[in-house]
Amino acid sequence: MSEVSRTDSGFVVEASALARAFGITEAQVREEMRSGLISSRSEIGEGADEGRWRMTFYRGDRAFRLVVDAEGAVLSRGYFPVTLRSRSGHRD
Repeated sequence: MSEVSRTDSGFVVEASALARAFGITEAQVREEMRSGLISSRSEIGEGADEGRWRMTFYRGDRAFRLVVDAEGAVLSRGYFPVTLRSRSGHRD
């Protein structure tokens, strides 16, 4: 399986990708997803971004973002610090 795959209900991101992004183990990723310490947000592209999806994963004060196409191919990835305001969609 590739890093991101498309399913009937959306996309699946491999735990190994999140583990690398946050510098933790895959087991930690699974536990922190279950407990809510890692959360995520998914957005569907519109207009010029139609056919793309943006998935952002939050852990503490760090975020990892993937932009994928309709098949789940990774178009870009980024890492950035976050605040409570940026998690709610507001820019600082």
